Amino acid sequence: MAQIYLTHEQLAHRFAYHPPATDEKRKCHEHVREVCLIAAEEIVTLTGPSTREQSLAITKLEEAMFWANAAIARGDDI
Repeated sequence: MAQIYLTHEQLAHRFAYHPPATDEKRKCHEHVREVCLIAAEEIVTLTGPSTREQSLAITKLEEAMFWANAAIARGDDI
């Protein structure tokens, strides 16, 4: 079974800074952050005082925001 390695170009793309090249991408980044903030506020409101579970939910939401923004930044079709 052959091993598959990421190429230097693939790794460089993943670790590079991807500034918003268009106003549309910038707006998409902003919208993702706004939607995630609203969701985070709702989670805190619905779950009450801080708990481990609430903290994990917020962390996962932060991760979702990161990956959504990475998809916008790394993608070439927006």
